[in-house]
Amino acid sequence: MDETYDVLIVGGAIMGAAAAYFLTRDPAFRGRVAIVERDPSFAEASTALSAASLRQQFSIPENVRMSLFGLDFLRSAKERFGPDTDLAFHEGGYLILASAAGLPVLAANHRLQQAEGADIALLDPATLKATFPWLNVDDLAAGAYGRSGEGWFDAHALLACLRAAAKTQGAHFVTGEVVSLTREGTRITGATLADGRRLGCGALVNAAGPRAGRVAAMAGIPLPVEGKKRCVFVVHCRTPIERLPLLVDPSGFYIRPEGAYQICGAPPAEDNDPDAHGDFEVDWSIFEETIWPNLAHRIPAMEELKVVRAWAGHYEMNLLDHNAVIGPHPEVANFYFINGFSGHGLQQAPAAGRAIAEWLVHGRSVSLDLDVFGYERIAAGRPHAELNII
Repeated sequence: MDETYDVLIVGGAIMGAAAAYFLTRDPAFRGRVAIVERDPSFAEASTALSAASLRQQFSIPENVRMSLFGLDFLRSAKERFGPDTDLAFHEGGYLILASAAGLPVLAANHRLQQAEGADIALLDPATLKATFPWLNVDDLAAGAYGRSGEGWFDAHALLACLRAAAKTQGAHFVTGEVVSLTREGTRITGATLADGRRLGCGALVNAAGPRAGRVAAMAGIPLPVEGKKRCVFVVHCRTPIERLPLLVDPSGFYIRPEGAYQICGAPPAEDNDPDAHGDFEVDWSIFEETIWPNLAHRIPAMEELKVVRAWAGHYEMNLLDHNAVIGPHPEVANFYFINGFSGHGLQQAPAAGRAIAEWLVHGRSVSLDLDVFGYERIAAGRPHAELNII
């Protein structure tokens, strides 16, 4: 082996960086940790290409709890990383709208979120119209609005803070692409990089984002995680839309402010959503055929808008249940998952990174009970589905 580390993290974007940050700041961890990243520019990373938002509006308690910790992490960034830290966190709120058909699920989710301490209000159509005069409420039954603690932030800044802190705390950063893993019985003993280097390890953390399924396969472990292309469109509306939150429409599109502009997106049809490996081409038909007609219906002022630019990124989608996979493999016990967040990973990275560090050092997730996200349900084909996927 060229080098040997106690912990080898495959993937250096937000999940790998968060795991390294929490691991190296734990006084009980005295080992060597390395983060292997194939592209430190992160030009195609999900972290860099995401809409960088945070919410507590989920259907599963553990997802709410993870994002509440993410909120605390963002709010305490200056204490963690220094007084000059600016993550540009704007608490503009989420507004998730529902038709009559969607109202029972929205209301049930709202009760759960309130029980977990999230500041979410359930608004009827009249209150929606009074609060957001630009909104067409004719076909709406309700909207769930995050009065505080929800919004958007600078993903690049958060990633830079985590990586810099992890490096200061002793983490090693290796540029390279893992192309194979060495498995000896029930343990992973090392990884081989594309340039031929071999790195030994005491434990391996799969933080490979949309490539996580392929990394797991290198160890002979099935993991139903694929990269799903999602396009983001930057638009400019001539008419000011005052107090626009991150709005999620029953038709599936979302829109939020981005400086003087707005960004929006929508998922493709389920039967046209293949593994997007290497595909970063913008699908303009999603905007023209899905987003714009529904956007103009919901916010009539948006009927006249200009598309400024667009980009495509990849969700690391867990095909089983759209939920994270966190913790060790039940048989290959030194192989750890931090995968499959299905579009809500950036906001949950602090909680997930802390959980992995606790598993590595203390043998369990101490701060939050995240057993529902264990690999055992993957092996059994037993979904634990998150209903609020945006």
